[in-house]
Amino acid sequence: MTVGTEGHDSVLVVDVGTSGVRGAVLRSDASVAAVQYREVLPSTPAPGLVEFDPAGLAKAALDVAAEALAEAGPVAAVGVANQRASAIVWDRTTGEPVGPGLGWQDLRTVGTCLVLQGQGLHLAPNQSATKFAQLLDDVDPRRERDLCVGTVDAWVAWQLSGGAVHATDISNAAVTGLLAPDQTWDGEVLETLRIPERALPALVDSSGPLGPAQALDGAPPITALVGDQQASLVGQGCVRPGLAKITFGTGAMLDLCLGDQRPGFELQGPAGCFPIVAWRRGGDTVWGLEAISLAAGTNVEWLRDDLGIIDSAAQSDTVAAECADTDGVMFVPALLGFGTPQWDYGARGTLLGVTRGTGRPHLVRAVLEGIAHTGADLVEAAEADSGHTLPGLRIDGGMSDNQTFVQALADATQRPVELSPEREATTRGAAFLAGLAVGIWRDWDEIVAIWRPRAVVEPARQLDRDRWRAACDRAAAWIPELTAISF
Repeated sequence: MTVGTEGHDSVLVVDVGTSGVRGAVLRSDASVAAVQYREVLPSTPAPGLVEFDPAGLAKAALDVAAEALAEAGPVAAVGVANQRASAIVWDRTTGEPVGPGLGWQDLRTVGTCLVLQGQGLHLAPNQSATKFAQLLDDVDPRRERDLCVGTVDAWVAWQLSGGAVHATDISNAAVTGLLAPDQTWDGEVLETLRIPERALPALVDSSGPLGPAQALDGAPPITALVGDQQASLVGQGCVRPGLAKITFGTGAMLDLCLGDQRPGFELQGPAGCFPIVAWRRGGDTVWGLEAISLAAGTNVEWLRDDLGIIDSAAQSDTVAAECADTDGVMFVPALLGFGTPQWDYGARGTLLGVTRGTGRPHLVRAVLEGIAHTGADLVEAAEADSGHTLPGLRIDGGMSDNQTFVQALADATQRPVELSPEREATTRGAAFLAGLAVGIWRDWDEIVAIWRPRAVVEPARQLDRDRWRAACDRAAAWIPELTAISF
């Protein structure tokens, strides 16, 4: 085992998720030496809007990083993983944010995307591009101020480096809608949206030295920036072509490693998947393919926060287990529309088959099984667009702790499901990328050998996929004007 910088063999990761920030120190065997967490919840000021406080997020990131270091001692490197496509704008001189952060699920720019589509420019509202433009329009309509724009990785790197590093890695940049095929910022799109290139971060590798984290004791080097889904792919050992994972958080993301071959489509495959940069290291790009469900755990939050049917997300498991099946009830979890394969922003959540005998357990189980069906849709789409057959799945995210859901996923996909040893594999993946840059891990073979699932769940029955598709047909195009959005 090669030891990292200054004899240290551990890595600090700052992992920014949907609802909070995690600071963790991982050892060379990928075990966790220390972990700290701060909740930073987004807000929804109006339907379809998702905002967060960039200053609060920055403070949380620095706090958990400092506390994890104090608990576990010096580290060889620092990695950053982040929820992708969220947008922040800040003043270059003061370092202060000039507006709210816009979460990736924020749909305030749907109208803008429709207008641009009519002009031949296809951008999605869940990409960063129109969010950057909206924030700039709000605070600097004449584009006179010296502002920085960036996704969350750029914002956290700025904070860790004391303002010395304004950079984003290719895995994050590639999902902004602003990256050209040659992996530079697309001047034509920037001009259309009036985003000054000087405001954008530098484009860097996912793994490699960026500069010292001056805000932390010992100023360890920042050596990894990576989007959360790509980090999860690495964290679950899916670094060889044909290996895939799904992360079930607020949404669900299937990512499939393709190696050095870019998918044969530029924007979107016939089955609704997208080419992604999995990571770039030493200038070499590894490609992947991504299938997206817009709402997964969000549906469980709906049961808890809006309907009051359950007291906690964990309770969905125990309540659903009170019945053996849904007794014919089916739920289509399209609270934010359909992602892969249909891509229909006008679809809406749909509950079918309800009778006087339908009880709370049937409804909760129907929600969990509906999310499992969307997972199976992602698998089928990824296989169709990639040409690979997926013999099994590796999963992480909050819903991976829900036994009823995981069994339903195995039943819907008819494949064994391997559970990540840590619920959030993003932290582990960012640690691997940071550690590769300083020699803690020598190569990908060493990282593949570390993978050990905490459990494997085999299919036990067959969910009715034909009835599921019929239910999706009923949920589709409920708001036709939103259905018109395409890529």
